[in-house]
Amino acid sequence: MNIDQPLANVKTIFVGGSWRAAPDGAVLPMHAPADGRLIGHISRGTAADVDAAVTAAQAALDSPAWGGLSAVQRGRLLMALSRRVQEEVERLAWLEAHDTGKPIGLARGDMQVLARYLEFYAGAADKVHGEVIPFEPGYTVTVSREPLGVTAHIIPWNYPAQMFGRSLAPALAMGNAVVLKPSEDACMSCLAVAELAQEVGFPPGAINLVTGLGAEAGAALSAHPDVRLVTFTGSSEVGALVQAAAARHHVPVTLELGGKSPQIVFADADLERAADAVVRGIVQNAGQTCSAGSRVLVERSVFAAFAERLASRFAAVRLGTPEANADLGPLINASQRERVERFVAQARADGIAVIAETPLPDDLPPQGLFVAPVVFGPVHARHPLAREEVFGPVLCAMPFEDELDAIRLANDTDFGLVAAVWTRDGDRQARLARRIQSGQFFINCYGAGGGVELPFGGVKRSGHGREKGMAALEEMSVTKTVVHFHG
Repeated sequence: MNIDQPLANVKTIFVGGSWRAAPDGAVLPMHAPADGRLIGHISRGTAADVDAAVTAAQAALDSPAWGGLSAVQRGRLLMALSRRVQEEVERLAWLEAHDTGKPIGLARGDMQVLARYLEFYAGAADKVHGEVIPFEPGYTVTVSREPLGVTAHIIPWNYPAQMFGRSLAPALAMGNAVVLKPSEDACMSCLAVAELAQEVGFPPGAINLVTGLGAEAGAALSAHPDVRLVTFTGSSEVGALVQAAAARHHVPVTLELGGKSPQIVFADADLERAADAVVRGIVQNAGQTCSAGSRVLVERSVFAAFAERLASRFAAVRLGTPEANADLGPLINASQRERVERFVAQARADGIAVIAETPLPDDLPPQGLFVAPVVFGPVHARHPLAREEVFGPVLCAMPFEDELDAIRLANDTDFGLVAAVWTRDGDRQARLARRIQSGQFFINCYGAGGGVELPFGGVKRSGHGREKGMAALEEMSVTKTVVHFHG
């Protein structure tokens, strides 16, 4: 598919193995965040396109070409797609980098992670076993896992390729047929991977993709009566809308939403290693990561010393366009930049001190959506900067008095996605791992979601359900209990 083709030929809706345009030919422009230039168009899909995609997915489930495949055969298709992604890493990475604005090195890493998702679930497809339950004499009781049916996947713009693998690969491994609604802000890599899936032999309807606006195509997908599971990654506000729409048809929803993830630094920590991880945790992808370490809680006795380390590292942070392969690039769109700038302006107006700030280089494209990475502190626990998700390279530093105070501050938000502790005290590590409210907890490291193998998801307003690892296969399937009486 040529994304630079004439508007009349834009066909980015993939249904039943064929690419099509929106019914009225409507398109949406795609602009590069780094310099504002037009890089292509996508079709503006409608509820009718969503309905066609769900119908095609159901037809695939009913067909021996997909629904009749064994787990081994599904795994081999996923492995073939993983290999093709690895062969196309460079092309896919450049698509991703210019579509999202992220550094080319980060985009290359994203493609390797996509390939790993496909590889992991390819190997897992035939490792999902049932069980036999001891029961009364004369009965044999078995429990097996079966596909749900048509699954819907609404993914965000910050990691499109990774999210393709994280969301779709376990669903396909379990034998579901999928309908993907990627973000209208960045989805070029998803279109390319769908082409590769078709190339390696995924049958028509196993994978369907509808581009368009979230309020149109996304809303229609989350409310579709024939969908059997909806997965959504994005803001808490939109997640609530998705869940409400799906609830009308009693459809389960897996939500991975926002975060205000803390890194907790005690005085006995390796401050150098902790400072490196804290900076990486907030500047990666320009802070546009649900699991970004956007709060750093520091024991008061070393707060000043740790602030100095943050300042020296922020002074070395590099911003640039994707090809510059700097530490971070621009934000995704103008509204997101305005949101981040509002938080920063409010913090300045409230007199919160700036610990460190990275100045914007003079040679950045004037139309680029860049913001200066900044660390504020000390920040009061009730200030919006300490409680709301900024989704940009803005770090909130807060001192704490002792272990109990650190736990209180860490848990004192509506979110609970990821957390970390930096300390050499093994007993303290264990205590905090039990008491911090988060879906993932890191000790003397920070993974911003961790590896493909690690179950991922949140508590509180960060969502529910689990993606990644073997836990995702449970989300993407349902148990069936068979009770056999044989006398």
